[in-house]
Amino acid sequence: MKKIGGRILLGSLLSIFILIGYIVWDNNRITVTEEDIAIDDMPEELDGFRILQVSDLQEKEFGNNQKRLIGAINDIDYDAIVFTGDILDNTESTNYKSFYSILDGITDKENAWFVSGNDDPYSYQFAPSIEKSEFIKGMEQRGVELLESVETVKLEEANIHFVNFELSIISSSEYVGTSEGIVTPPYNSNENYLTYQKQLWQDMKVLDNVDEADVVIALNHYPVADNRIDFIHTNDKTIWRDYDLIMAGHYHGGQFRLPFVGALFVPEPWHKSSFFPSNDRVKGLWEYKQTKQYVSAGLGSSDALSFFKFRMFNPPEINLLTLKRIR
Repeated sequence: MKKIGGRILLGSLLSIFILIGYIVWDNNRITVTEEDIAIDDMPEELDGFRILQVSDLQEKEFGNNQKRLIGAINDIDYDAIVFTGDILDNTESTNYKSFYSILDGITDKENAWFVSGNDDPYSYQFAPSIEKSEFIKGMEQRGVELLESVETVKLEEANIHFVNFELSIISSSEYVGTSEGIVTPPYNSNENYLTYQKQLWQDMKVLDNVDEADVVIALNHYPVADNRIDFIHTNDKTIWRDYDLIMAGHYHGGQFRLPFVGALFVPEPWHKSSFFPSNDRVKGLWEYKQTKQYVSAGLGSSDALSFFKFRMFNPPEINLLTLKRIR
């Protein structure tokens, strides 16, 4: 019996060490997840347009000065690159180097935008007038723009509009600054901030008269839950645009995943966080009410519990989306 017990103990310890080794290896590799996005009646000029998504880095390091991540990005041929938030690990962090090193090393930033996540430093500061924060200023000096309203990429006669989702759903300037359950910055009711946001909202009017062939892609950190889409459709303060695609992050693909089970938990800020969420609403591409949404599992891990700051059976990923014309 003692021999059997010893073998069981040895086997258990060996299994634990193998699992730990696998998790360490898995957390430090970078996968490129590719997805085709089919869009009806898209102009031929936009067929094959490629968008690289980088999300939820959470200050994770991939080699000295992010060398491996930079290499993975530069090995990809893309037309636009978007960063969908939680690049840093908390709003008070000053570890900008983990992000700036990436930006310094990326060779293609012709079309490059960022939307803030709940763990990023705030985008604005007041001294006393409103201006972009030091974090955002440093980012923009390195060639990536804060997506505040609408930015348009023009290819011959075709247009792709990249829009800030949260601002785009506001139906009137009088409702700018209203919150319906999502995390908002502490200066959300600051008069200077509201005035500035109302000015940005005016740019959204371009979406009222877009050509039917134009492509509209909304960027957001938070995935837009089905019931929030229902709410936006029915609330007088909000408007649902004709989005061809919404791109988001935040969920980390569940962070902890089990084979044949999927994600154990996702942090959902608008509706409710949930254990064992539906696997078709955690990461990747899904569609609801004729709107496609793509959610990246991201690169890093949350430190809500410091001793669980790792991913399990959920390798870090960057995402390459290719727009495909449906003929």
